[in-house]
Amino acid sequence: MSLAVRASLVAVALVGAVAAPASASPQDLPRADAMPLVAQSTAVDGAGGLRIAANAAKGTEEILKADVGAAAAAANVCGSGYTVSVSAMRYGTYGTTYTWWNGTYSGSNTLYDRPICAVFFNDTGITRYMGVRLKDNYTATADTEDFGAYSQYAGPVYQNKGYCGRAYSYMEDASGKVLVDNYLAVGSCN
Repeated sequence: MSLAVRASLVAVALVGAVAAPASASPQDLPRADAMPLVAQSTAVDGAGGLRIAANAAKGTEEILKADVGAAAAAANVCGSGYTVSVSAMRYGTYGTTYTWWNGTYSGSNTLYDRPICAVFFNDTGITRYMGVRLKDNYTATADTEDFGAYSQYAGPVYQNKGYCGRAYSYMEDASGKVLVDNYLAVGSCN
């Protein structure tokens, strides 16, 4: 991704999505019997409001800290409130996949029933055929995906019960050679 594009995404992210929504409706709030969001996550140093889930996938914190601007831009792409990172993976110099949680629950299971957003950032600065697919932990739910030719990112894609699912990232070069073909666990689950 070119420095100018990344800088503009970072500027938007730092102004936009990392701030909590001014007013949340009751269905947007965590369940009363669940642990408070603060107890489930810790702030990422220097990331202006981004948090990392207490049980995030291994290596996520290091990826967020390596480029907090890109992480903030990825959270911004997901939308307001998606500020808790549950997993991230860097694929060499080709791209980085981020998954985010918004602190709410979509059902009664406070582990699995977390709305998740996934974004696959193109770090090459060149338009590539690429995509991201998000699968939740329930076999009856259809995957959500976004594939195409992108210069900045594929996604965002969402699952209402996406925690403990998987995010798939894919990228090809101009000749069709596969550069990225990987799965990422969403959160740290048994």
